[in-house]
Order: sequence, then structure tokens, then C-alpha cells
Amino acid sequence: MSCCSSNGTCSTTATVEPAVGVTAVTAVYAVAGMTCGHCEQVVGKAVAGLPGVTAVSVDVRGGLVTVSAEAELDDAALRAAIDDAGYELTGRA
Repeated sequence: MSCCSSNGTCSTTATVEPAVGVTAVTAVYAVAGMTCGHCEQVVGKAVAGLPGVTAVSVDVRGGLVTVSAEAELDDAALRAAIDDAGYELTGRA
């Protein structure tokens, strides 16, 4: 599923900055199906809404999502959030 137009236009950036003074655990995940800036926004917003997440960076070209959280991430919750957004978490990168 893609949200891009046939000519590939669509560009935005999804990044959530970490909270000040928070020590974070960071993990990188591979996500399939992202093709444009809108995909970045959707995935970034879905992941940022999870409890404890302090920062999210989405790299569409690399198919990667870097997530920082206050504690170890719940992979099942992360997978569910990404799946519900219409993309596929394929594992940790």
C-alpha cells in the first residue's frame, strides 16, 4: 500500500525529538512498505504515540525506523502500531 502519487510526489519529514533529561534505550527496526514523506509521517506518528517513546526517526529510503524510549521497547506493541498504520515491521535492523 502506498500513499504516493504515480509520479512519486509527496515529501514531509517525521521526527520526534527526545525529552530533555531522559536517558533512552534506542533500537532500529526494518519496516516494509514506506515509500514517501507521507509514509514517514504516518509511521512516525504511530510509533511516537506508544508509551515511553521519547524520539522517533524514520528513514524511508533505508526502510528503517529508529526509536528511543525510556525503557526497553515492547516489540509486539511496536509491531501492532506499525501494522495498524498500514506498514510491516519486518524485524530489528
